Amino acid sequence: MSTVLQAKERTELRHSALKQLRNNGNIPAVVYGSKVESKPVSVSSADLTKTIRAVGRNGVISLDVDGFKHDVILSDYQQDSIKNEIIHVDFLAVDKSSKITVEVRLALVGDAIGVKDGGVLQQPIHQLSITATPDNIPQQIEVDITNLQVGETVLVGNIPSGGGFTINHEDDEVVASILPPKAEEEINSGEQQQEGHPDHEEGRETTPVTEE
Repeated sequence: MSTVLQAKERTELRHSALKQLRNNGNIPAVVYGSKVESKPVSVSSADLTKTIRAVGRNGVISLDVDGFKHDVILSDYQQDSIKNEIIHVDFLAVDKSSKITVEVRLALVGDAIGVKDGGVLQQPIHQLSITATPDNIPQQIEVDITNLQVGETVLVGNIPSGGGFTINHEDDEVVASILPPKAEEEINSGEQQQEGHPDHEEGRETTPVTEE
């Protein structure tokens, strides 16, 4: 059973009306979908927070717009980077029996053996595109990297879906890998071992991997 979230249709769309909405603890939103005419609505900020906690970021919500209910998922939202508050929400109306494609967070769990041995963990992708019915969309996809050693790689094809969803990536796309420690390579090469370079050497070793 879906969690119900109350919404009201917005008829006043001027900027001043949006400001008034937010001042009153509400968030402007829009409901849209293949079988639903796009409609501007508003929801209570507190109620939205409670609902997301209850169903999760990708859960199905029963959005009650002035008495008319729609099954929706939170497809997108805009956030004020300074106040860290949600300032606008997009609700996608869904049919629970029809598959949809969404982006789901990819989380690496566990402390890799290779990192403990001095290797550098790389995670090239942080979200996966999947296709599933709304009820089968996971909150996040977890990949256990505990046994990953230096030089080893986890591919998309290694991720079990349990049949509940389809991952829309090539099987040979890299999800995580552990690179050999750079400092050891430099020491073994016998180069750059002059005095005056230790800070630079150490900095190379501890530089975090850049996330794209």
